[in-house]
Amino acid sequence: MLFGSSTGFTLPNKSVRSPDISWIQNERWQALNNDEKEVFAPICPDFILEILSLPEEAAYVHEKMKEYIECGAQLGWLIDYINSSVYIYNSDGGVTFIDSLKVKLSGDPVLPGFVLDLESLIN
Repeated sequence: MLFGSSTGFTLPNKSVRSPDISWIQNERWQALNNDEKEVFAPICPDFILEILSLPEEAAYVHEKMKEYIECGAQLGWLIDYINSSVYIYNSDGGVTFIDSLKVKLSGDPVLPGFVLDLESLIN
């Protein structure tokens, strides 16, 4: 299931978060009851995408990305349009920095076959 920024989640650490874009494996989403799905579902998305738009929020957004991973997210992309860079957060806690937006991001293995061509979006 794919969700936009108007969807909020209650993470296992009890934080309530609303990522710009998130995805949850259908089986995990369907395991929740209807009441849980209605408001701030008690689940951490498998994939998170955040877009940094204000430089003063950089530290806060990086902390949120780490929190998602600590709470069970398998993959997170932080796109920093201000500095033309991307941070890829992995389930093992590793972070890959790419100093360009002229890149194709692969969702494998979390989102098999999904590729986001950032360069095509910024031109």
